[in-house]
Amino acid sequence: MRHFDYQSGDLHAEQVPLSRIAAEVGTPVYVYSSATLERHYRVFADSFEGLDTLVAYSVKANSNIAVLQTLAQLGAGADVVSGGELARALIAGIPGERIVFSGVGKTRAEMSAALDANIHVFNVESLPELHALNAVALSKGVQAPVAFRVNPDVSAGGHEKISTGKKENKFGIGWSRAEAAYAEAAALPGIEIVGVDVHIGSQIDALAPFEAAIRKVVGLIGRLRDQGHRIHLFDIGGGLGIPYGGNSRTPPLPADYGALVRRLTRDLDVQMVFEPGRMIAGNSGVLLSEVLYVKEGEDRHFLIIDAAMNDLLRPALYDAWHDVEPVHAPSPDAASQAYDIVGPICESGDTFAKARDLPPLSAGDLIVFHSAGAYGAAQSSQYNTRPLVPEVMVRGDAYRVIRERPTIADMLKTERLPDWPD
Repeated sequence: MRHFDYQSGDLHAEQVPLSRIAAEVGTPVYVYSSATLERHYRVFADSFEGLDTLVAYSVKANSNIAVLQTLAQLGAGADVVSGGELARALIAGIPGERIVFSGVGKTRAEMSAALDANIHVFNVESLPELHALNAVALSKGVQAPVAFRVNPDVSAGGHEKISTGKKENKFGIGWSRAEAAYAEAAALPGIEIVGVDVHIGSQIDALAPFEAAIRKVVGLIGRLRDQGHRIHLFDIGGGLGIPYGGNSRTPPLPADYGALVRRLTRDLDVQMVFEPGRMIAGNSGVLLSEVLYVKEGEDRHFLIIDAAMNDLLRPALYDAWHDVEPVHAPSPDAASQAYDIVGPICESGDTFAKARDLPPLSAGDLIVFHSAGAYGAAQSSQYNTRPLVPEVMVRGDAYRVIRERPTIADMLKTERLPDWPD
């Protein structure tokens, strides 16, 4: 469920008209519904009620500290992949004991900061990383809690760039090498083995890949315990998809996913760790944009808007579909027009949609891209020296700006003209 609906002919976020936000904050702008964030977290967490679980929200999906704080207040943990994300989670009020540190390229400085924060577990993805973590932990006189991310060679994810569980992907320890990796870790004095981690992809729209991965890991946990390892944590990762519209398949409900996990892990006696990101944040946000020009091409109509690929990268990067709606509801008998929706950046890839049917639109009209709460603002950049898009959070009939739009001066103040010697 997303709290973006037409009221009296105008699209609202909860009880706030999007046209009001456009007028007062400007466009393009991301708008998030706190009610949607909260509902999606609860729906997911409630699927595992009664189990020993940690729902560690995947910060990379949407890392705004106001989003993190909203989820922290509901009991969420955090899955982080950088020192910066770790800092964001701590600032937002997520304690270290509810933080999981993932990622293939952790630096020693990041490891040190995570140990200082007393995080829940490091998801280790290679033997060189393991030995670096051991050295950092020994330098601090502590042990680092570790789960190896194992790669079960299970194909999942709606696009090759978001599939992470195949043997050719860069992530995790190869399945055939997993038991040897645990044996090597057990000999290191700075390492405490606590669990097993797996993450097979993103935007997964079926339960079968999850079942295949879980069954393989359950068998691995049994073998590791037989070899003397104390395994009391199973991090199943994230990946459950959301409905984006268009021709995309409808993913399983969290309740069905929860039932699958319960059935397959009920005899394991482990803490289950989940890393949902998109499922919680995706449909909580929209990108609000204004039409700059309507351009008549030789064989198509172009809707040129003030948002660009640097603001919402997913269509250019993944050929992703986002439902598009006008902010002002069309009349029931309005004709439709096929538009190519494009931004102002000088690249052909700056295209959000092709031949998308919409009511006739004119310069000054407002449109929204739905399902933009995950991997929207988080992937934005200042390409073409375009300011980062502001972010707004709505609660009921009020809104707050939670990231300001920088000025050009703000963007340039970190740069320097070199003072070369004569």
